[in-house]
Amino acid sequence: MSTVLHFGLGAFHRAHQALYTEAAGDRIVAVAPRSTSIVDAMRAQGCRYTVTDRVPGPLRPRVVGSIAEALHLRADADRVLDLMASPDITVVTLTITEKAHYRRAGSGGLDTSAPEVAADLSGAEYRTVVGTLAHGLAARFRRGGAPVSVMSCDNMAANGRVVARVVRDFVAASRWPDRARVLDWLDASVAFPSTVVDRIVPATTPEDVAAVAAALGRRDEIPVLGEPYREWVLEDAFAAPRPSWELGGATVVPDVTPYQLRKLRLLNGSHSAMAYLGAAAGRDTVADVLATDWGERLVRGYCAEVAANEKSYVDTLVERFANPAIRHRLSQIGSDGSLKIAERWFDPLRELPAGSAPVLELALAGWVNATRRDFGMTDPAADRLAACWQDNSGSRAAVSALLRAVGAADLAERGDLVAAVADHLPALAAGRVEF
Repeated sequence: MSTVLHFGLGAFHRAHQALYTEAAGDRIVAVAPRSTSIVDAMRAQGCRYTVTDRVPGPLRPRVVGSIAEALHLRADADRVLDLMASPDITVVTLTITEKAHYRRAGSGGLDTSAPEVAADLSGAEYRTVVGTLAHGLAARFRRGGAPVSVMSCDNMAANGRVVARVVRDFVAASRWPDRARVLDWLDASVAFPSTVVDRIVPATTPEDVAAVAAALGRRDEIPVLGEPYREWVLEDAFAAPRPSWELGGATVVPDVTPYQLRKLRLLNGSHSAMAYLGAAAGRDTVADVLATDWGERLVRGYCAEVAANEKSYVDTLVERFANPAIRHRLSQIGSDGSLKIAERWFDPLRELPAGSAPVLELALAGWVNATRRDFGMTDPAADRLAACWQDNSGSRAAVSALLRAVGAADLAERGDLVAAVADHLPALAAGRVEF
């Protein structure tokens, strides 16, 4: 039995990777980067919890026991770093969301000016997963340098390379006397395979907790409920032994790029489109959008623009999105949009001829509209985005400023795109989604 060290103790990890690891017969030590409440709740239940496929009809919870230990990044920093350095840990995995990588808009490098990153560079404390990874890998090098794989499970293109970049940038920015040797060791002994993960797991509500308790016959304070569909595609580029995740249905391939592009552009991209346009129209969930007379047209029209040859995949998406048992809130999907839309929309906009992506332009207008409205969506760049409206007269100027603020200066210079987006704003402000 092997042990995986995982950063991120949220609902998605517990409904996804934890199931594959349980099927492989291995275990996980999971680290919560921020929340202490989830650590306390996991410990109170012996790290057991339930996962339920959310479908119409009676709930059928299953108990999951693959997480053997729950830690907190700061409170248990010594234990986390000791595990990172231990040769018994051969795989480290992450579900920390896009914003927790602290990338600079445009360049993709580590934002060393962020206060949290600066604190980690000082060595005074560990506030970020990136800093903890770098410190832990350096400790592993100094303790003998056993090979290890670090694998992101976040929704980012080439997520393995993303993690490798920010970790290397952190080491390079450190004041460690041996940082050059640590960087050489990272090149030789640490792999950063890319992955594609897929399962819709809405945030758990108090009503979900009560419903699971009624179905299970006892209280689970931290259940997770997700759609029946799940997928995990792994790049076959590991530096050390790993769990046999294939036993749980994972797919191992030489190159995940085709799967990654399909998932990011189609599923995640259409999710974002539904989030901003649905919010403008007063809808609450993905299923609510699919119940409108324009929801399915939005999904199919958007997908036809960004990947015309994926009809069967799109048919499956429409079926998944329409599941009435999945209460996937648009406010959850639309949060952190300044980070998400760059991954999902900007390359298709750059690749498609001018005027050939009207649905994608409408989706972008939905995001622009959301930057000046309170739809319950949070964003780490909220203040900077709001300033784009305060400092500009006219919607076209605001659209250009917003695109520059999220690292798309080239798109901001395209007058045709800016005009098309701005032309949609009056209708969206009035709550109308017009194709």
